[in-house]
Amino acid sequence: MSLFGLFERRSVENPAVPLTSDSLVNLLGGASGEAGVEVTETSALHMPAVWRAVAVIANVSAALPLHTYADGTKDRTTVALLEDPHPELTRFELWRLVYVHRLLWGNAYLQKIRNGGGQVVQLWPIRPDRVKVDREKPSPENPGGKVFWVKDDQGVRQRRTSREILHLPALGYDGVTGCSPIRAAAEGIGLGLAAEKAAAKLYGSGNMISGVLQTEQRLNRDQAEQLKASWKAKLGGHQSAHDIAVLDSGASFHPVTMPYKDSQFLESRQFQVVEVARMFGVPLFLLMETQKSTSWGTGLEQQAQGFVTWDLAPTWLTPTEQRVTKELLPADQYAKYQLGGLLRGDSSARATFYRAMRDSGAYSANDIRELEDLTPIEGPEGDMRLQPMYMAPLGSDPLAAQAAPAETAPDDRAARAARHLAEAHRLLNPTRPEEGDDDDAS
Repeated sequence: MSLFGLFERRSVENPAVPLTSDSLVNLLGGASGEAGVEVTETSALHMPAVWRAVAVIANVSAALPLHTYADGTKDRTTVALLEDPHPELTRFELWRLVYVHRLLWGNAYLQKIRNGGGQVVQLWPIRPDRVKVDREKPSPENPGGKVFWVKDDQGVRQRRTSREILHLPALGYDGVTGCSPIRAAAEGIGLGLAAEKAAAKLYGSGNMISGVLQTEQRLNRDQAEQLKASWKAKLGGHQSAHDIAVLDSGASFHPVTMPYKDSQFLESRQFQVVEVARMFGVPLFLLMETQKSTSWGTGLEQQAQGFVTWDLAPTWLTPTEQRVTKELLPADQYAKYQLGGLLRGDSSARATFYRAMRDSGAYSANDIRELEDLTPIEGPEGDMRLQPMYMAPLGSDPLAAQAAPAETAPDDRAARAARHLAEAHRLLNPTRPEEGDDDDAS
């Protein structure tokens, strides 16, 4: 069973495939852009930078653990559908394919297979180019009003609703479907593909020879080969570096250098790599381009964390979490990716931050565990906050040498404090004897 032919290639050579404008465009090579190169969702992968950007996002996203929790807590739950969503594909392979579809077509579609009780037990991916999305008037059967027209193996479009199709759109502008990043940047990618072909022609045309040996005599083929061999034998290899060549019989050597315009052309290929990185939001060092940025140390860690914080999580992971929570989980559960592994590259800085917040009383142990996606500590100890001096519980007096007895009443403590104050005042201000007291004593 293929479910809308995900794994079959369909061509107009197949009698079951209808002859449409789309099939003819695919047969004839697709529409070319201004650069004269066809750019489609699949042909764009011929550009190494596009392949690498798609692979980085898809592989990293699919490899992250997608956990489910009880609503409002960090108590883990187990959902069989997310553990084994497809009878043939592994969990990683399925979600990687989903992210590849979103990165190339801007949309990913999964057919929900339900059991007799109406529960979703399998997810089958559908090629996005076989799906057309539309809206209709909401009804009790289709409250959202979104409909999916899916083309089957015979070319007939089948009507499906959100009950049968899980739709994960990328960035879009109509609230119905996402925009294809490849189509949006077709001219830039086409320019990169055209530069790739032009560079291949440049090297293949023989313009990269080192030089030309010229003589005043006419040489036949054997003489020319013999002169070339003797030249290479004399000046080839590292042992002949900086050696001096002696030519006779009117021979001369003319070096051939790359034209300046061709060198500028090759530099433009590097700019297209930057364009692809900008389009997909991937740091250049992940595309193996480190000429204009640091290539080691904490600089890479900061760039990697910025990639996760500003692009990977909000653009690709969060929409998946919310869509899975909305359509595949019970109302009392939610899905969340475990990002700790990606953000632990700078674990020393995180440990220092947690310790400072813990020592100052800003964070409790459970606050820190929540940031690490760990279950809280049961009991009041997990929520206890500490104050800096002697790490005593916040609000207590760590300098108190002896605590007052528990049975002492507040009034007794006040009376004792008053007596202590009176005694201190008497000792600091002793009374002087009045005049005549000594005469009376005598």
